[in-house]
Amino acid sequence: MNDFFKDLKVIELASVLAGPAVGLFFAELGASVIKIENKTTNGDVTRTWKLPAEREDLNTSAYYQSVNWNKEVIFLDYKNNNDYLEALNYIKQADIVIANFKQGSAEKLKLDFETLKIHNKNLIYAEVSSYGEKDPRPGFDVVMQAETGWISMTGSKKSQAAKLPVALIDILTAHQLKEGILIALLNKIKIKKPQKVSVSLYDTSIASLANQASNYLNASTVAERIGTIHPNIAPYGDIVFTKDNKEIILSIGTQDQFNNLMLCLNALHLINDERFKDNKARVANRKELIKTLRQLFSEFESNDIRSKLITNKVPHANIKNIKEVFQDPKSKALVYESIENGHVVKRVKSVVFKIS
Repeated sequence: MNDFFKDLKVIELASVLAGPAVGLFFAELGASVIKIENKTTNGDVTRTWKLPAEREDLNTSAYYQSVNWNKEVIFLDYKNNNDYLEALNYIKQADIVIANFKQGSAEKLKLDFETLKIHNKNLIYAEVSSYGEKDPRPGFDVVMQAETGWISMTGSKKSQAAKLPVALIDILTAHQLKEGILIALLNKIKIKKPQKVSVSLYDTSIASLANQASNYLNASTVAERIGTIHPNIAPYGDIVFTKDNKEIILSIGTQDQFNNLMLCLNALHLINDERFKDNKARVANRKELIKTLRQLFSEFESNDIRSKLITNKVPHANIKNIKEVFQDPKSKALVYESIENGHVVKRVKSVVFKIS
């Protein structure tokens, strides 16, 4: 997998998260990725997005490091003619250019698709925008989460609004752009001409609403802040507490799983209870269901009930913090390490699929 795209040349004219995440994808698969940063603004803005706990002697933030592994970084000023020609020379030899300029900026800098395709007849130009090519508004992940409904569904009725704790709209947009690029690469077999792949944060965010969008479009149900629970399934996302006060989150998606849960809790009589007999009834009677489950779970020590749940294939989990996550060997196996300024820098892989 590390040299799958070893003959591919990628030029990244992108910053922050969505565009660089696409460049990282190809870098992890062995492509030669050159990231060109604006030397007049000290490069990608995320270089300076450091937490108070980060080392001052590292040139880049952990945020920047998360999506800029294994890239050759070059600083240029596109408004300087010599620098522009240097960038153009790289682009002439590239298979893919990734860009996320503000509206109109690419044209002013002569780094837009229409200009570059003249210099590279086989170019795939991959572009991220905020709201589409004709809307000048800048886009930020939290703004997208607000404007496209995500924040209205996140958190609980008793809490204030909450955003997703990663810039998920950027990450999902990167996935959309990767898919488009891969299709364009396949299409190069059929057509020998430049191609442009474009995607907006807004369109990606709407497309990712999935069942919440369908719930509204088909049943006029406006999603509310319901914390971790699922509007269509119960008990799914519901949290219970053990005798030793450990949190367990449940993920019961089938009747068999519910039956097995009752077996683990020594409560087989509840399987035929009219309030809980099927998923529709459990959703309608969720408050009574969770009250009953919490009482049952409170009679078990965490290790004991979890052992029974695992044995009977009942989907559930402890709620771990990020430190606990990376104490798991499975998570540790997904960490890259590199040396920067004599210090070890770590990041997680973005390519985790396998082909055999």
